[in-house]
Amino acid sequence: MVSPARAEHIGSLKRPDALLRKRADFALGKCTAAELRAVENECIADVVRMQLELGLPVVTDGEFRRFLFYEGAFERLGGMKPVRTPPEDWFQSFNFVKTLPSTLITVDKLSRVKPLYGDDFDFVKSVLGPENISKLKVTMCAPEWLHFRHGSYTYEPSAYANDADYFADLTRIYREEIQDLYSRGCRRIQIDDPIFSCFCDEIYRAHMTQAGVEPRRLLDKYISLYNDCLRGKPEDMVIGLHICRGNIKPDATPYTQGPYDWISEPLFTGSGFDCFYLEYDSERAGGFGPLRYLPRKKRVVLGLVSTKTREFEDPASLRNRIMEAADVIAHGEDPRPVEEALAQLSISPQCGFASHSRGFAWVSPEYIAKKLALVRDVAREVWGEA
Repeated sequence: MVSPARAEHIGSLKRPDALLRKRADFALGKCTAAELRAVENECIADVVRMQLELGLPVVTDGEFRRFLFYEGAFERLGGMKPVRTPPEDWFQSFNFVKTLPSTLITVDKLSRVKPLYGDDFDFVKSVLGPENISKLKVTMCAPEWLHFRHGSYTYEPSAYANDADYFADLTRIYREEIQDLYSRGCRRIQIDDPIFSCFCDEIYRAHMTQAGVEPRRLLDKYISLYNDCLRGKPEDMVIGLHICRGNIKPDATPYTQGPYDWISEPLFTGSGFDCFYLEYDSERAGGFGPLRYLPRKKRVVLGLVSTKTREFEDPASLRNRIMEAADVIAHGEDPRPVEEALAQLSISPQCGFASHSRGFAWVSPEYIAKKLALVRDVAREVWGEA
C-alpha cells in the first residue's frame, strides 16, 4: 500500500487563460485537436511542476482536459449516445438539475472500447519521472452518475431490461479500468461523488420518497454497485470516495447540506473504499460525530480548508479541528488510542479549485498555491510530514 498522504488536494485546479482560449478556438473550428492537446500538455506539465515545488505528496493533472469534473468516463464508452436538449421528464425530480443542454443515454450494451483515463495518466507520469509516480492520483466519475440523473431513462429498453444488467456491465468496465490504471503504475484513485451528499440532506431524501424511491434502498444499491466495482482491486492501490456538495454555482453555495450521520455507518463499514474525502469547511456538513463508525483500517481526509472563500483559515484552528476529529474516532464504536485515530486522518481542501473549466473568476494561481501550502504546513505540524 502506498504511504498515506497527510496533505491531500481534491484534484481540479484553475485552468490558465491560454488553455481556455485554445479550447474556445477548438470549439469554433479554429485549431485542430492536436494543437489543443499540445497546449493542454504544456499547461499540465506546468501545474504538475507547481505541485512538486510545493512539496505536495499527491499530484493531479488539475483536470485540465475536462470541462466539468465528471468528464472522462461515460462519453468514452461504447453504447452511449449524446442527446441535445433532452426533455425535462428524463430527469429524476430529486436530481440536482431538472434540465441540461445535453446528456448521455445508453442505447446499446456498454463496452470499454478504449482506456478512459490511461492516456492522461501516462502523460503526467512522463512529466513526473519514475521517482514520483506513486504521488499521481486519478480522479474518476461516479459510476451511478447518470443513473441518479435519469432513473429509468438512463438506458433504452433495447439495451438493458433492468438496473441489475446495466450495473453488471458498468462494474465490469470500472474493474477493467482500475486494473489497466494499476498496470500503468497508478496507485491512487479518487472517485468524485456528489450524489452521496444528497442522502445526507433531508430535503433530497423527502424528494426521493415523494417520487416513490426509498432512500435507504437506493443508498444500499449504490454501495453495492461500488463494492462490485472495487472487487478484486490490487491490495497496494488506494481508492477513495470524495463526497462532494457542489463547487460550481456562481455564488459558491452547495447543492446539498446536512451531516453525514445518515450515511456514515453503512458507508464506512459496508463499502470497500480505503478512504473517504469529506467536506468539513462549513457548518452545513455538521460535526465529526459520524466519524465514530470509522473502522480501524480505513482513513478519512478532512476537507477543512475552503476553496469557495477568499479568507485563509487559521492554522491553530485547523490543528484543533483535526484533534477533535481524532478524539471522536478514538471514543467511537470501536475505541482506540487517540494516536491511532490521528494516524487515520489527513487534511485537504473541501473540494477542487475549479470543478468546471472556468472556475471562480477571483481564484488565482497565487491563491491556490497559498491554500495548498496551508494544507501542507498544517499536515507537517500535526503529523510531522505532508
